[in-house]
Amino acid sequence: MSRLINAFLLALCLLPMGLRAAEPLYIEGTHYERLAEPVRTADPSRIEVVELFWYGCSHCFHLEPLLAKWKPTIAKDVDFHRSPAMWNKLMAVHAQAFYAAEALGVLDKMNDPLFAALNVKRDKLESEDEIAALFVEHGVKEADFRKAFNSFGVQSKVKQADARQRSYKTTGTPEVIVNGKYRVSARLAGSPEAVFKVVDFLIGKERAAKSG
Repeated sequence: MSRLINAFLLALCLLPMGLRAAEPLYIEGTHYERLAEPVRTADPSRIEVVELFWYGCSHCFHLEPLLAKWKPTIAKDVDFHRSPAMWNKLMAVHAQAFYAAEALGVLDKMNDPLFAALNVKRDKLESEDEIAALFVEHGVKEADFRKAFNSFGVQSKVKQADARQRSYKTTGTPEVIVNGKYRVSARLAGSPEAVFKVVDFLIGKERAAKSG
């Protein structure tokens, strides 16, 4: 009988440890936030991850190496893309540069130079001419750049990005939105290094929800 009592008491002692082990690794309201209203994703069959950024944001610039390290780990059921944030005309011009590079198929080539121009060289890139010069410096024909920069398609994507940002109610960058439901930032996650750990946690959470 005494052995049974001892075993029972031991189980009671271990119970809190088991409960703690079952707790989620990251907590809503502490490490990430739930959006007040869910935002429709582009492809409901996949888990959407959107990074809100600005080329002139130093925090976005320093997150780049962490993003580059995380991107090769993205699973096939995850739809990742970036969306430029804009609260003023200058940010809208930089968003236009982002979508022009995308339209020309040179986004991978121009991403680092755009970040470096604003964060390292301290160039403001306030005009089409300044941005055109940067693109030309990296092998893009000026005429091709100007055509893309002023195209209807690029203008439409800038407007869509602005609407997307408003629907997320984004007020700072960088910020990552997971499946139109959750907001992650370095401030919430605890550090830039923790951002994509929280994102992966939420991807897993959404994957589990989809599987029922």
